[in-house]
Amino acid sequence: MNRVVITGIGMVSPIGNNKETFWNNVKNGVCGIRPIENIDVSDLPVKVAAQVLDFDPLRCFDKKELRRTDPFTQYAVDAALQAVEDCGTKFEDLDPYRIGVIVGSGIGGFHSTDEEFPKFLAKGPRRVSVFYIPEMIANMAAGTIAIRTGFKGVNYAPVTACATGSHAIGEAFRNIKHGYLDACVAGGSEAAIIRFSIAGFDNMQALTHATDPNRASIPFDAERSGFVMGEGAGIVMLEEMEHAKKRGAHIYAEIVGYGATGDAYHMTSPDPEGEGAAMGMKLAYQEAGITPDQIDYINAHGTSTHLNEKYETIAIKKALGEEAAYKVMVSSTKSLTGHMLGAAGGIEAIICAKALEEGFVPGTTNSSVPDPECDLNNMFDGPVEKDIHYALSNSLGFGGHNATLCLKKYEG
Repeated sequence: MNRVVITGIGMVSPIGNNKETFWNNVKNGVCGIRPIENIDVSDLPVKVAAQVLDFDPLRCFDKKELRRTDPFTQYAVDAALQAVEDCGTKFEDLDPYRIGVIVGSGIGGFHSTDEEFPKFLAKGPRRVSVFYIPEMIANMAAGTIAIRTGFKGVNYAPVTACATGSHAIGEAFRNIKHGYLDACVAGGSEAAIIRFSIAGFDNMQALTHATDPNRASIPFDAERSGFVMGEGAGIVMLEEMEHAKKRGAHIYAEIVGYGATGDAYHMTSPDPEGEGAAMGMKLAYQEAGITPDQIDYINAHGTSTHLNEKYETIAIKKALGEEAAYKVMVSSTKSLTGHMLGAAGGIEAIICAKALEEGFVPGTTNSSVPDPECDLNNMFDGPVEKDIHYALSNSLGFGGHNATLCLKKYEG
C-alpha cells in the first residue's frame, strides 16, 4: 500500500484567501462572521453570515469566462491553483492519467439558478442563458480544475451536503493508497449565501437569528441556536509519499485513515445514538492502525446546532470509549469560518494538517457557556500550543452522510 501525504493547500474563505492570511487568522482566533453584505436581508430574520471578502476572480478568470462561471467554481479553481502552486510542481514527470481531481459541492451553482430562474418566469424560456446548465451542475468545479491543470485521471464530484469535502479527500486518499493515482487535487467548494437559500435553511430552523457576530456560531455552547452560513473552498494536493520525498516536497501531514458511513435514519437529524458517526471515526483510526488513546485532537463537525453537538458528543464517546473521549482535545473551527457546507471538510482538513505541522490546536472561539450534554474538552479556553501526532476531522451531512479523516504528523 502507498502512503499519502498533503503537499499543497489552497483556500478561499471568510478568514483569508491564501494560506498565510488564513492560518494567521486561525491562530489569532479571528472570526469571519459579520453582518451580511450585498444582500437585502431586511425581510429575513437571518442577519449574519461568514462571507468571502476581498476575492478577486480575475486572478484566475478573464471577464468573458466570469460571465459563464458560477462563484462556487471560481472559488474552487482559485483554491486548487493555490494548492498546485504550493506543492511546487505541475507533475510533468507523471502520466496525466495518474493525477486526479475529486472536488465536490454540497449544492453547486446556486447563484446561477438564482439569476436565471427569474428570467424564465418573467421573460420565458428563450431568455435562460445557454451557459446556465454548465454553470449550475455541481461537477463543474472538478471539470474546470482539470481543464486548467491538464490532470486527466479520476475526475468526479461527491455531493454529500456538509460531508462533501471530507468525502472528496477520503476518496482521493484511497485512490492513491491503492495505486490508482499518484496524486490528486481534492476538496470542496460552496457559494450559497443568497436570499433564496438563506430562506430555505431558515425555514427548516437550521440558522441562528443571533445578530452579534461573536455569539452567532458557538458550537457546544448551551446558548447555541443554529448555524451560520459560510462560503468558500478548501482544496488539498495529495501525493504518494515516495514521489513527494524524491522531489523534496514540503509535506504538511500524512493521511492515514478514512471512515465513511451512513446513518440510515433521517433527512436532516443525526442519529440520536451516534452509531454512524462513531463507526466512521472507528474506521478511520483503525485504518491508521492506532488506538483511541493515541488521538490527540478532533476537529468536530460542530455546527452550533443543538442536535449536532449533542449527538456528536455521544458519537465521540462511543468511538473512543469514555476514558479516551474525556482526554482528547475537541474544537469546532466553524466558530471562526461559519459552516462552509460542502467546503467545510476541505478547510477543516487543512486546519488539522497545519495543527499537526506546527503543534498548534485551535480552540472553539466565542463559545463560553458549557452545555452539560456536551461535556468533553471542547476548548472554550482557547487554543493550545502542543506537539500532537494524530487528529480526526469529522464531517456529518444532511441525509446521514458521515466522513472522518485521520491525519498524522509527518515525521519522515
